Amino acid sequence: MKEKEELRLLKLKEMEKEFYDKGVKNIAGIDEAGRGPLAGPVVVASVIMKPDSMIEGVNDSKKVSENKREKLYDLILEEAISYGIGIVYQDEIDKINILQATKKGLTESLSQMEIKPNIIMVDALTGIDTFGIPYKSIIKGDAKCYSISCASIIAKVTRDRIMREWDKVYPEYGFAAHKGYGTAKHIAALKEFGPTPIHRRTFIKNFV
Repeated sequence: MKEKEELRLLKLKEMEKEFYDKGVKNIAGIDEAGRGPLAGPVVVASVIMKPDSMIEGVNDSKKVSENKREKLYDLILEEAISYGIGIVYQDEIDKINILQATKKGLTESLSQMEIKPNIIMVDALTGIDTFGIPYKSIIKGDAKCYSISCASIIAKVTRDRIMREWDKVYPEYGFAAHKGYGTAKHIAALKEFGPTPIHRRTFIKNFV
């Protein structure tokens, strides 16, 4: 690994190191993908990485190309001590709102973990049900904390794969390209063809 990349990863792991130095064993990073799109689910991933994990290229998922994310996804799961994925679909997002849906997905992802964390590092969320496990909320955590970066990649790849499957069902909307986000092409398709069952009704009322 090149020295510059190693230094970047060590910096990304500084928050975890503080906890490891205090004797904390299992640190989970949690992040979501899909709070903003007009269609599809919100996906939340929780992951505990091995303390010595240093996967080259791990970063905030938004800063990593789609191809690279797919490769990192496999590497992250290989090195994960435990992980869970919570998926909350559009109907429920419409019922309880996107913030509550994200919180629900977080709790669901934690419930799936075979090994539970001693502490949780989460990107920006507060007021969450973590089954009593203490958590630290970090603004822009996906760019500041290794475990959260890993979770952001798992969440993003999982959601992108779901949206690529929906693209096969509704090819005219271009879900494989924009993943349900409100691009000009997506909005034009929405106006031309109307909403699909995977559209979030509370998100598209200005367009249809």
